[in-house]
Amino acid sequence: MKGYHVYKACIEACLQCAAICNHCASSCTQEDDVNMMAECIRMDMECAALCYAAAQVMSLGGASARELCALCATACEKCAAICAQHQNEHCQECARQCEACAKACREMSAA
Repeated sequence: MKGYHVYKACIEACLQCAAICNHCASSCTQEDDVNMMAECIRMDMECAALCYAAAQVMSLGGASARELCALCATACEKCAAICAQHQNEHCQECARQCEACAKACREMSAA
């Protein structure tokens, strides 16, 4: 049975990504034009939810870990693309972490 020790790097990437997505969403609400940040906020929240779910299922050694990680990778890629459009530091940091998480999830789901 695969679980935490096998998926440790991917679990950690997912948890880091979820944390920075939450930070980005919260920071976006403080921007002058919050309406302009709405898509970024929504995608941050969706990405964080999928990252947390993927980390939890991987740590359980769940049967759907691969499929969930593939879905998580797609969400991370979308989130990275949206965040990269904004020049503020929290969005740029989120884009970088989302790209790293997407890579870890793609590798995990292909293994």
